Amino acid sequence: MFWASHGKAVAMPIKSIRLSVDAAKLLNALPHPVLAVRPNGLIADANVAAEAFFGMSRTFLSQQRLVQLVPPDSSLPSLVEQVQGRGAAINEYRVDLGGPKAGGERLVDIFVSPLPEPDEGVVVMLQERSLTDKLDRQLTHRTSARSVAAMASTLAHEIKNPLSGIRGAAQLLEAEANDADRALTRLICEETDRIVKLVDRMSAFSDGRPIERESVNIHEILDHVKKVSQVGFARHIHFRENYDPSLPPILGNRDQLIQTFLNLVKNAAEAIGDARSDGDIELSTAYRPGVRLQIPGSNAPVSLPMEFCVRDNGPGVAQEVLPYLFDPFVTTKASGTGLGLALVAKIIGDHGGTIECESGPRRTTFRVLMPRYAPRDGRGLAG
Repeated sequence: MFWASHGKAVAMPIKSIRLSVDAAKLLNALPHPVLAVRPNGLIADANVAAEAFFGMSRTFLSQQRLVQLVPPDSSLPSLVEQVQGRGAAINEYRVDLGGPKAGGERLVDIFVSPLPEPDEGVVVMLQERSLTDKLDRQLTHRTSARSVAAMASTLAHEIKNPLSGIRGAAQLLEAEANDADRALTRLICEETDRIVKLVDRMSAFSDGRPIERESVNIHEILDHVKKVSQVGFARHIHFRENYDPSLPPILGNRDQLIQTFLNLVKNAAEAIGDARSDGDIELSTAYRPGVRLQIPGSNAPVSLPMEFCVRDNGPGVAQEVLPYLFDPFVTTKASGTGLGLALVAKIIGDHGGTIECESGPRRTTFRVLMPRYAPRDGRGLAG
């Protein structure tokens, strides 16, 4: 390092330079969990992100061993031992630190480095993959929705017209048929009606018109959805609200958002079933800054701080189905079409947001992240 002194360059030892910011403040500013682990496996220190990740205070973490914080078959303790033995850093990607306590799979990238002195142990940094995977899957959902839109336009023309002729012919035959044959003509009419309804549902994907939006209070939307649900399909289920009363409005289409959350609540109620008396659905809202997403039509990433969740205590979604839950024609229901959640993903995507599902036994959460409404010349999204 060189400094100018009376027109001459004067060398200054690098070790004399000191950071003006305390190291603890730097660690706590990091969004990724960081742990210092002693050679005996005890946690020596942790930053704020680690407290949030493990759901424990720094004081309580310092009383734990690393093996107590991760699943029994986790590779993390082994990685720490390797770093201590070799004295060199090791990285490992897509490691599952989830388990029953964490509510299912929890993929992270792990970075382990030795501290300067061997007896000081190692430092471990975790980087959750959930956000990256969510954004990747959201792009997949949008691509799938566009594919269904193209197919729906073709189906509407190529299938509905012939079906109308088939149904008309069946009605003419029914007028002169005997009782046995009349049952068959009715079956033809019912099946053609069912196919027409399916095509109509798919046609929703092909509507490319810009949606009308306005400043919307999400709590009014959720309260309306709750009232509709309680007088119908969810009358046997207990609802809980966990709202942030200071939440700002969003820019959205009221009818489409009602359709979206009504679909999510209906799925939750059907997952719980009619036989259980302890069915519970939680509706929650929160403001969580820090998530940004590039959306179509925007030159810069848009902030998605508005979080809306529908959480139920049903049996959960099978892990092998979870990554494809919002793809068209994927369903866990015996009589389902697999278009409901795909339409939900399209509507949320059209609003510039993203949706994801996290599921484990007796705890399934559908999480919607959306932009806040920030008027700019009367309209706009917060950046």
